[in-house]
Amino acid sequence: MKKYDYLIVGVGFFGAISAFELTKKGYKCLVIEKRNHIAGNCYTENVEGINVHKYGAHIFHTNDQEIWDYVNALVEFNRYTNSPVAMNHGKLYNLPFNMNTFYQIWGVKTPKEAADKIAEQTEKYKDITPKNLEEQALKLVGDDIYKLLIKEYTEKQWGVKATELPAFIIKRLPVRFTFDNNYFNDRFQGIPMGGYTKIFEKLLEGIEVQLETDFFENRAYFENLAENIIYTGPIDKFFNYEAGKLNYRSLRFENETLDMENFQGNAVVNYTSHEEAFTRIIEHKHFEFGTQEKTIITREYPQDWNENLEPYYPVNDEVNNTIYNAYKKKAEALENVIFGGRLAEYKYYDMHQIVGSALAKMKKIPAKN
Repeated sequence: MKKYDYLIVGVGFFGAISAFELTKKGYKCLVIEKRNHIAGNCYTENVEGINVHKYGAHIFHTNDQEIWDYVNALVEFNRYTNSPVAMNHGKLYNLPFNMNTFYQIWGVKTPKEAADKIAEQTEKYKDITPKNLEEQALKLVGDDIYKLLIKEYTEKQWGVKATELPAFIIKRLPVRFTFDNNYFNDRFQGIPMGGYTKIFEKLLEGIEVQLETDFFENRAYFENLAENIIYTGPIDKFFNYEAGKLNYRSLRFENETLDMENFQGNAVVNYTSHEEAFTRIIEHKHFEFGTQEKTIITREYPQDWNENLEPYYPVNDEVNNTIYNAYKKKAEALENVIFGGRLAEYKYYDMHQIVGSALAKMKKIPAKN
């Protein structure tokens, strides 16, 4: 009999919730994490009294009452509403595209005027079958919005021309004929008071966690420690890249502490032109309505991924999806390994989706006798 019932590799949301739920069911778990902290990309660190989102802005939002109740039972959430603005050549525009945006671009004041303007701008594209992202966006919103707020921002994000990106990346572009600046449509939205790390501390109470521990440096040892494995790392690495390597986009974060109370007046400002190499500036104190004397900002730079960088976004094109599907078949054939999360499922997930996925998979596991 092995020492642990479950070895959990990675301590983001999928790993931490799995450990929490399995421990409640009577299983003995060991959690290992190669970084020097818990919470995965949701990790927040207190600096100057400000909870800094170390791996980019994280806003929890969901329509699912059960998921909202679940996370609120762990920690209290504030009423933060995501209302980003976009900066383009020194001018500010509201996001998502709403009546404020249309007034800022065209001076229109009524929903009918805005709808007529979009119809006029998209008229010449209505009969095209979009072959790339640029054509898709032009068909949906027309020239002005595309050129100001989509084209160069998207090119920075993905590192290629918009004409070289597949059309399916933009399935729809939400256009709102109201003055509502709330980016999300979900019923529930907020940020944990005191930062995201608090959620993970609660989930992992009483559970053995080993940080700065790389599964692959001692794989045979770890596999022999537990009856079952929950794996949240890159799926291609788990299978020794047998079907090829998957590609990702990475990010670089540049943090700066400023001796002022308020730098930009908003938690997130997107920079939508090539004038700046970064895609956005995050001012962390505004996630929690901070009034500290100093402020901390983060410039976010997308970059091409290599094995020395952190993988953030899967590149779900045809080539990569074919490779992933080969690994998925291999994964399904393994009886004692559960693959979960963004890297193990090669899929972009919002936080609430990961929580839902972990809870659904853990519900299938019966309580220990």
